[in-house]
Amino acid sequence: MSEQHFSCILFALRYILSPHMKTSMNIRVLLLTLFIIAISLLHYLTPLHLHYLHDIFQRLYYLPIILAAIWFGLVGGLACSLAVSVVYAPHILFQWGGHLTVELEKYLEIILYNVVGGVTGLLVQRERERSIELQKTADGLEYSLKKLQAQSEQIITIEANLRRAERLSTLGEMAAVLAHEIRNPLGSIRGTAEILRDDYRPGDQKYEFIEIQIRETERLNRVVEDFLRMARPLPSEVARCHVQHELETVIMLVADDAVKRQVTLHLEPGASELIVKADGEKLRQAFLNIVINALQATAPGGSITIALSVCRVVDGGNFCEIRFCDDGCGINSASQAKIFEPFYTTKPDGTGLGLAISRKIIEGHGGTLQVESSAGEGTTVIIRLPLSTPLDPVSQSSD
Repeated sequence: MSEQHFSCILFALRYILSPHMKTSMNIRVLLLTLFIIAISLLHYLTPLHLHYLHDIFQRLYYLPIILAAIWFGLVGGLACSLAVSVVYAPHILFQWGGHLTVELEKYLEIILYNVVGGVTGLLVQRERERSIELQKTADGLEYSLKKLQAQSEQIITIEANLRRAERLSTLGEMAAVLAHEIRNPLGSIRGTAEILRDDYRPGDQKYEFIEIQIRETERLNRVVEDFLRMARPLPSEVARCHVQHELETVIMLVADDAVKRQVTLHLEPGASELIVKADGEKLRQAFLNIVINALQATAPGGSITIALSVCRVVDGGNFCEIRFCDDGCGINSASQAKIFEPFYTTKPDGTGLGLAISRKIIEGHGGTLQVESSAGEGTTVIIRLPLSTPLDPVSQSSD
């Protein structure tokens, strides 16, 4: 036999003896049966005077017994050893009859078959049970690890919210100081500038300077107002609010600005009247901030679409979803991480408080505000607010 043939035989034996072999149970039983039959035929067909061959065949019975124990555990090992005993016993009785010493040796061999099958099967079965327990322990540890990771993420989120709340509290204190120390002087400055403007005619250089002074004073006053809105708590009493009506009001407010910028505004109403419990004035303020940002980011000839729909959240009920989609310049990934931070802005004359105030208003009404954007591909702001009334069957089927 060549070395290559010997290697192939060893590989086949390792494959057959492997406890993880993907062979079906029927094929394994058939293989064990053929193995036992083949060894038994060798016994019955070999002359008795070739006793050294019978000793070899006698030891070969251990292979199917051990293999059955590995594949099927205690039951498999004992069943195979009993089958071998039944098949081997007639050979002892009829072919070795009359030789008492030989028969005792053969009978002891049969007892050893059953001992080996039982012990090997028991050990394999215990090993499998231990492997199952270890696997359950590993699954439990993996579950605990995932739970700890989730709790860790939740702690990080809570910590971030606490830092944000602390920052907003600081802004509230600053807003109170600004309201007292800046708004009154700003009113005096603007009033004085308006009086001085009356002494000059339009086109005069000093008249233009005074106009710039008045505009900048108004812008600074708006910054102070934004501070106050950031610090002012939401009203405790809310009423039924028609979302589409509030959006139509916002579109009317920015219509002139949209015409000047050559930007088209589209409103896509929902399939049914969507009503939420909210402060309409606060919602208008949040919607207005978002639409103004979209107008400023959209180039002439562009468009802004406001779409209303119903969003169903698992175990969370029905939500009114408002999407503000523009085809403007978009927001890069670096800026997206900061757009909700107070004072962060990419506009030369921006305050950086619009989105922060809008999100505070929406979250104060139990909703969410998300921004999806890519540089050069426009921006979509998604607002979800819980509906205050159940939908009728017609509107539900349409969504």
